[in-house]
Amino acid sequence: MKLARKKIFVTREHIIPDAIEYLKTFFDVDVWTERSAPPRNYLIEKATTSDGILTEITDIIDEELLQSTTRLKIVANRAVGMDNINIPEASRRGVLVANTPGVLHESCADFTMGLILSLARKITYGDRQIRAGAWKIFDQVPYVGTDVHERSLGIIGMGLIGSAVAKRARAFDMEVFYHSRTRKKNEEKNLGINWVETIDQILAESDYVSLHVPLTPETEYMIGLEQISKMKPTSFLINTTRGRTVDPQALYVGLSQGLIEGAAIDVTDPEPLPIDSPLLSLPNLLITPHIASASSTTVKRMGLMAAENIRGALSGTDMPSCLNFEAVRK
Repeated sequence: MKLARKKIFVTREHIIPDAIEYLKTFFDVDVWTERSAPPRNYLIEKATTSDGILTEITDIIDEELLQSTTRLKIVANRAVGMDNINIPEASRRGVLVANTPGVLHESCADFTMGLILSLARKITYGDRQIRAGAWKIFDQVPYVGTDVHERSLGIIGMGLIGSAVAKRARAFDMEVFYHSRTRKKNEEKNLGINWVETIDQILAESDYVSLHVPLTPETEYMIGLEQISKMKPTSFLINTTRGRTVDPQALYVGLSQGLIEGAAIDVTDPEPLPIDSPLLSLPNLLITPHIASASSTTVKRMGLMAAENIRGALSGTDMPSCLNFEAVRK
């Protein structure tokens, strides 16, 4: 059934062409053609004239935008994290909010292990040194790294991504500890991992600490200087969640003063990171541009899932994932 009168706005054209073509089968679709995010005023304007919006995590759907429209019925975020959307306000205004869970965790887990290996074994550091012309003689000493196998990994947040990381870590014979809001006894049994009651214990006992939590008021800047100071001086911090889970000033102090051995972050605060950020001067910090989920297969699947969420919301069929269906339908 073609619903030509329904209008959809997609905030990026180049990322998910398959999803856009799918939506065009059912709706009138308008897209933002630039690679950068649409300007704030333009996004608000589109919210007033669209029945649905397919967003990226940098598109802010806040109270101001939601109050500007009476037409909008669905916001489909191409992400799992939802910190860019005011879900309570959307619910109050009858706007469904959807995300894309169960699609990206394997790719994110692959990437997390890639960060651990690259950081510990100085893979990217060695590459940078070669390109800078610093490799003059055969001398391994500047590039001596840390083993990953048989070391300890502390995971903070045992959702789908955390579980997938734990599975991979066990293949490296790592001893895995975790802390989560709820204890996952099945995961403990199936993966051979150990529950830890406090984050402080994770920090103090782990050779590698990996964050896998959503950004909420409780997790914002959950890793500051106090927490970094509790880690081993030989340990490494990995962050693939959101930039604001780690205090960037504390991270700089911790790395520059040798409180920890190194860190790898796929997310920054702010994002993108300014070129004059002092973090970029640190040789023991590995930074990637928020690409943990960016495999070709996963990006496509996320886009199509977001498109299916829009179709379901506007045509009365099932939505793969809706976060506030009951609140809106009350």
